[in-house]
Amino acid sequence: MLPRFQRFIRGAAVNWLGKWGVGLTTASFISIVLMEIARLSGVLTNAYIGLVSYLLFPALFVVGLMMIPLGWRRYQKTSGKSTRELLRERFDPTDVQASRLGARVLRIVVGLTAINFVFMGTVGMQMLKFMDGPNFCGTACHSVMNPEWTTYQDSPHARVKCVECHVGEGATALIDAKLNGVWQIVSSSLKLYHRPIPTPVTQLRPARETCEKCHWPAKFYGSRLKIIFSYAKDEASAQRYTTLNIKVDAGSAERRAGIHWHIARENEVRYASVDDKREEMIFVEVRQPDGSFKRYTNPSLSGRLPEKSAIRTMDCVDCHNRATHIYENPEKAIASRMQRGLLDRSLPFLYREGVTAITRNFNDLTAANQGIANHLRGFYERQFPDVARQKSAAIDSAIAVLQRVYARNIHHGMKITWGSYPNHIGHREGGGCFRCHNAKLRDADGKHISFDCTTCHSILAYNSNEPFEFLQPAHTEDRDFRMHKYLQNEFLNSYVE
Repeated sequence: MLPRFQRFIRGAAVNWLGKWGVGLTTASFISIVLMEIARLSGVLTNAYIGLVSYLLFPALFVVGLMMIPLGWRRYQKTSGKSTRELLRERFDPTDVQASRLGARVLRIVVGLTAINFVFMGTVGMQMLKFMDGPNFCGTACHSVMNPEWTTYQDSPHARVKCVECHVGEGATALIDAKLNGVWQIVSSSLKLYHRPIPTPVTQLRPARETCEKCHWPAKFYGSRLKIIFSYAKDEASAQRYTTLNIKVDAGSAERRAGIHWHIARENEVRYASVDDKREEMIFVEVRQPDGSFKRYTNPSLSGRLPEKSAIRTMDCVDCHNRATHIYENPEKAIASRMQRGLLDRSLPFLYREGVTAITRNFNDLTAANQGIANHLRGFYERQFPDVARQKSAAIDSAIAVLQRVYARNIHHGMKITWGSYPNHIGHREGGGCFRCHNAKLRDADGKHISFDCTTCHSILAYNSNEPFEFLQPAHTEDRDFRMHKYLQNEFLNSYVE
């Protein structure tokens, strides 16, 4: 069998083009098989191996296959001989002799073609599987996607494949994604992309086809208690509490509802924004029980009414715009590490100096790491020399934590800095809820959408020393007695139908 195959290869490789094609195809085939065996056995684990196994070598394999008939065609033109004459010249008489099942050469060609189809189909499936994996998405275009890869690995969706949200289900979604991926390869190769990558990502499919495969808004009953930790810029980095009872219910148009009211199926909300950025609203429309829409318009932007195609129906990502690729603000980043015990609060003024250290301007990550270390060590050596000597290990640990915070959130190559990607959950990092809930948007009767603090959540503590300050008895002599009492009653009454 092997000698017969070798004779066929020698006969097919009629010139240098054919010989290179045979060599390229054979080498690629062997390389793919060996690398796949090494990957499955755990010898090769690097994420970039897939780029070679499923993209480079298959491409070389196909190019090699194409070179063989091209070489044959060129040889045929050069010699001026017919195909029959060339077959008799290049192969043994027994190989080209006619038979009931066709000549042996024909059977070999058909057999190799079938093997190639099976081989390339298998490789193609593996290639699609590899390209659907987070490692490919995050590392293939390293300079461009590294910020998203970094934040993805530290996100609530770190175990969810990128394609679950960015592609979705179905052949149409897959084809659209791959066509869009071609342009991404071109723009990445020619550096045609923006820095930072602009948001919102307009190619995302509707949340009902992606997010709601796992999350079911109508089943998020009741409310959720959330305690937000913050720290004072004093010597002790005193801990403060903001406690919110968040009203999550989807509800319905006829009864009291919570935040997910906005995307309940019976409560359609539509809007148009300036330059389709989803930040400054031109108008907001809310469907009424009779099927009509009530419009709230910003008069100062009424001259910028968009085309009908630019009107967007609100869904999950209008608020959860950083559900995965979450960039922190510096204060929240430091507070989070303190709350988790990663930063030693016994170090004087650590919160204040930590925020200062990571918000200075640096040219690159190397300069940032050095600058953060110099700032923190220099501060304690100048202001608290005893602390610098006695707690040098805690200071070194704090420096390492701050450097990791900086590296996670700041990416000089993509011009991503603090505040480049605000989070619309809440209203601490930009417009958030107040993009729609404000006094500028008014209906035909001049009424605006409610923006009362307790619309979305009850407030049980606000930058307080106690996590449930407003549930404690209110004293008439306190300066904030009336607010204290109001917030206490609002919370208790929110559970009464």
